[in-house]
Amino acid sequence: MTSSTPYIDVSPTLRLLGTAHVATASVEAVKSQISEYQPEVVGVELCKSRHDALVEGRRLDKEGLLRVIKEGKAPMVLMQAMLSAEQRRMGLNEGQEPGAELLAAVETAKAANIEVALVDRDIQVTMKRAWKKMKWRERFRLLFSLFGDEEELDEDVDIEEMLADSDLLSSMMDELKEFSPGAGEVLIDERDRYIAEKIMKSKTDGKMLVVVGAGHLKGIARTLDEYVPLNEVEMTELSTVPKRGIVGKVLPFAIPLIVMSLVGFSLWNNDSIDVVKMLTIWTLFNAVFAAIGCIIARGHPLAILTAALASPITSLNPALAAGWFAGYVQLKIAEPTAEDLQQFLKGTSIGGFWSNPAGRVLLVTALTNLGSMLGAWFAAAGFIGGGVN
Repeated sequence: MTSSTPYIDVSPTLRLLGTAHVATASVEAVKSQISEYQPEVVGVELCKSRHDALVEGRRLDKEGLLRVIKEGKAPMVLMQAMLSAEQRRMGLNEGQEPGAELLAAVETAKAANIEVALVDRDIQVTMKRAWKKMKWRERFRLLFSLFGDEEELDEDVDIEEMLADSDLLSSMMDELKEFSPGAGEVLIDERDRYIAEKIMKSKTDGKMLVVVGAGHLKGIARTLDEYVPLNEVEMTELSTVPKRGIVGKVLPFAIPLIVMSLVGFSLWNNDSIDVVKMLTIWTLFNAVFAAIGCIIARGHPLAILTAALASPITSLNPALAAGWFAGYVQLKIAEPTAEDLQQFLKGTSIGGFWSNPAGRVLLVTALTNLGSMLGAWFAAAGFIGGGVN
């Protein structure tokens, strides 16, 4: 194992190289290892979508941002950006784009006519599984962590020292698991197993060099040392987003059904429920909570107004979300530039989520939806508690 960038020889023909995704030292180590190790196959911790984005230089554009809003993926993108921001907060940044060493591995291998194997799980599957595995209190902790005081970047961190200190990297992984056991399992343990399986399926009789994040180095090596092939069912389970349970499927329809049932009941017994009071409570709770969410996201006044107007209506339709409309208005009024989008994906800082126009669009979408959901729950609780009699 080198003093700067760690590697583990799992066997005479399989080497794992650990890297920091934003370190210049890692880019140079990748090129050096390919030249010295002379592998027949180079595996990289990339899925096809991330590979294409790196190779083709594609970034999240305005159309992509609009698609993120419409498909309800704002929390996923925010979560990815927060992880990148955490890397920068810890000092793991030397001006490199995230994934620079993976791109270097792909380009160096192709230039030498070496086969490239993509060994990571699709990023959207990973993030969706992580989100679904998080408990509600963990999701709230993740969102509310945005409001904490931003720590200054540690400019004195020695990247090479951090890469060589595998115990430090392991402790970082343990911190993630402590924060959210469910998300930690998906982002670390599941990916270790998945990547190990893909490595073995891509392995030939010749040498194979696999470039992975240094934090995954020991976990993947341990999995390979104790390797037991995953069967088709296990691999399919790791490769797909878990389906919602019966509660998850019914819950979006529960509140609209409660409201509609109460209206219907009031029409049948028109002296038992004050319909005007009920609709007033519904409108106020939804409008106020959605507006508060948008205000916290520092949305434009028109986006805040849109959130307030849309929430009472969208809360009755599970196919719609107030945040989509507020986010769209924010996107149109304060359109992010290509530079804004690129800077946001680099995760410059947690506070940058508000100052960056792209980050603010996503926050408006996510926090408006959160506020609208809370408003609907509180309003429905009031109805059930008999507050409209």
